[in-house]
Amino acid sequence: MSAPTQRAETDLTRAGETGVDLSDPRLTRFDLVREGARRNGIEIVLYEPRFPVPGSRVERRLERVVALLFLIAGAAGLGFVIAYIWWPWEYEFGPDSLSKFYTPVLGVTLGVSLFAVALALVAWVKKLLPHEIAIEERHDGASSDDDRQLMEATLANAGQESGVSRRPLLKGALALGLAPVGLAVAAPLIGGLIRDPHRPMYDEVGVSRQFHTGFHPGLNGGRPVRLVREDGTPIRPEDVSVSGQITVFPGIPGGTTNEFADSPTLLIHLRQADADELRENLYELNQGSMLGNFVAYSKVCTHAGCPPSLYEQQTNRLLCPCHQSQFLITDNARPVFGPATRSLAMLPLDVDEEGYFVAASDYKVPVGPSFWER
Repeated sequence: MSAPTQRAETDLTRAGETGVDLSDPRLTRFDLVREGARRNGIEIVLYEPRFPVPGSRVERRLERVVALLFLIAGAAGLGFVIAYIWWPWEYEFGPDSLSKFYTPVLGVTLGVSLFAVALALVAWVKKLLPHEIAIEERHDGASSDDDRQLMEATLANAGQESGVSRRPLLKGALALGLAPVGLAVAAPLIGGLIRDPHRPMYDEVGVSRQFHTGFHPGLNGGRPVRLVREDGTPIRPEDVSVSGQITVFPGIPGGTTNEFADSPTLLIHLRQADADELRENLYELNQGSMLGNFVAYSKVCTHAGCPPSLYEQQTNRLLCPCHQSQFLITDNARPVFGPATRSLAMLPLDVDEEGYFVAASDYKVPVGPSFWER
């Protein structure tokens, strides 16, 4: 149908308040579209195709641009899927490690894919679809059978006017471009079902990094792990003054690095009265974990994993600077303020034959925020 014919007000579409006979064979599809819009309070005041003569050079050029955008979206979406499945994702140390690019690669490929789809759709609507101006009046009420018939004609007309049926290049580009985008959306959902979350991951010595820290004896040949400073030097009880505290790490290779980011621990030398109070309040799980007046708590907040290291000696509270959670040192590091809901994990303490602090065992509960097992 030509543009002048579509814009013309025919006798059939000027049928007054009663509308038109939808069974009239003289009605064209656009007559039904216009009538459907009129019944819904929408007046189509302008409707003209972008290209009155289909197949022009300009139209073909725009078609190729839109197709190229869809293909770029598909290539980027496919790149996302490939990176999600095969790119090294476990963190590795060193400047040549590819694992540190895992998240950026996922972000860039998915971003380019979605951006290209958006550009393609905008270009299609703005440059290829017919130009239309309509005025709508809002109304209430349920849809009648006639309204549904008119809506079907409107949707069919929109599909025809989109030009997909007569533009095989765009049809192929849609298939090749949007299929990988769909895979990119489905990949994380399916990937989350591949690994059983109840089966922990083990390292080369059989220690589950999901439930254990660097203080696990299995990481030290079965021997208790020493508590060391950031420079790797061990610590004796006399090194920490009364009411003093020090951040300690597991004395194993890599124990002070991000490889064991869940292991930093706050070693505190309590005053005698405070230590006696804590011993009276110890949970059954924490019995035997203190060494004299020394206690060690995980430095990973149970709310969001921040380091609760601001120690108030007078109130015996440990403060987390991120979201202001407060933990009472003399009561198993129980949360008394803020969003945290669980106590900090307590590390069992002991000394070795040389008089240095060691972990009598690993933490008895997983440290840090809650996860699916907690």
